[in-house]
Amino acid sequence: MQSKVYFIDLRATRKETFSAKLVRLIETAGLGDVVAQRDLVALKLHFGELGNTAFIRPVYLRQIVQAVRAAGGKPFLTDANTLYSGTRSDAASHLTTAIQHGFAYAVVDAPLVIADGLRGKSEVAVSIHRNRFEAVYIGKEIVESDAFISVAHFKGHELSGFGGAIKNTGMGCASRKGKLAQHSTLSPAVSAEACIGCGECVDHCASDAIALADEVAGIDKDICVGCGECILICPNAAIEVQWNQSIPIFMENMVEYTEGVLKDKAGKALFVNFLTNISPACDCFPANDAPIVRDIGVLAGTDPVALDQASADLVNQEPALTGCCMTENTGAGEDKFKGIYPKVEWQHQLAYAETLGLGRRSYELVTL
Repeated sequence: MQSKVYFIDLRATRKETFSAKLVRLIETAGLGDVVAQRDLVALKLHFGELGNTAFIRPVYLRQIVQAVRAAGGKPFLTDANTLYSGTRSDAASHLTTAIQHGFAYAVVDAPLVIADGLRGKSEVAVSIHRNRFEAVYIGKEIVESDAFISVAHFKGHELSGFGGAIKNTGMGCASRKGKLAQHSTLSPAVSAEACIGCGECVDHCASDAIALADEVAGIDKDICVGCGECILICPNAAIEVQWNQSIPIFMENMVEYTEGVLKDKAGKALFVNFLTNISPACDCFPANDAPIVRDIGVLAGTDPVALDQASADLVNQEPALTGCCMTENTGAGEDKFKGIYPKVEWQHQLAYAETLGLGRRSYELVTL
């Protein structure tokens, strides 16, 4: 049996603007079944790291917000804080960045809520009992929402090949502790050369896992709970993630976290992928390279596996744009993501998600 994936291109007329077409897409894909009266609806998106411009246009989110409200829901835009220290690593900086990128209430017609709180510690442990995790740590405000809509910018990604609905859900909704668990099996590491012995990390460590010795911080890996707060709090960027996770395991971790997000959202989740400004790397970078293929359109459906598979297929059907970073697999029908990241088998995330029952890779593309 195939899952239905609904698609619109970017064509528009005076009779139907692109905004109206976008609303028709999500309504056809099942918005009315997902959103009930008075539902608190989490619209999960990526606000973009400051300096990146490839993220989804805020005016498009306004159309989705208004459609959710018309269906009886109470929408809010949300994302969880980043693991690395950047412009979205705490709620104050994250909200500032979002507003600077145009996601102000006056534009999007909805409030912004950071899903895992001020410092990324507002989380819920969701039991899943899978191969990699017994429990996953998800931003509390997403867990407590009544309905969930992933609005993802589909693009390349250096660890998963591409980032779409699964990455936006599994990685994007995880708290800082959850993000660290997906990326690493080790405690953060302290650079003795960069550490000045200020003690900020010691004072902020909730598990008392950090101590100073000879004016250099040290982390007790047997006590460390992996929350990642020390990475954020260090004023000299002397504490870093140990990026030791293999790529296939990273993908499986991300998929299991997606299952955790959706565990209590049966029939209450919708997924939207924007195939526009398809940059070669994640929107977490403070800049974005030129798109690898032309703007294609927008896809929506209730099956995140089918949606990501269809998105990847549509990208790979296109020839690479002249002047982009690609030098291999540039022809129509060639694997663009393997062309950018030849060591990444992106299909693994979809195959693993299918084995967990998150959806099907087989799909019927319905063009509206």
